[in-house]
Amino acid sequence: MRKFKLHDGMKGAALTVRVTPRSRRTEVAEILDDGTLRIRLTAPPVEGKANAALVEFLAEVLRTRKNRIEIVAGEKGLDKIISITDMSAGDVQQRLQEWIDQHEGD
Repeated sequence: MRKFKLHDGMKGAALTVRVTPRSRRTEVAEILDDGTLRIRLTAPPVEGKANAALVEFLAEVLRTRKNRIEIVAGEKGLDKIISITDMSAGDVQQRLQEWIDQHEGD
């Protein structure tokens, strides 16, 4: 059974992510049909390195602090639910799209 962490009284957005560790580069690879982001990471899925790299990468992409991003489900799997506090879903979508537009064709 999956363990979920619940937040009480915080505002923010949630994001579903599918991670591909040990990739050649760290990037947002695509947006799947169900809205899940596929993110490639250079970090290996060992000792939390991929999770740490994911949080760091999302903080950079979303231009927010790492402590505002939390993996609330899927810590040990490839599919994860990410919570971003103090940021609206619209802001998250806009910042992701800006990053994708800037890095398209890299």
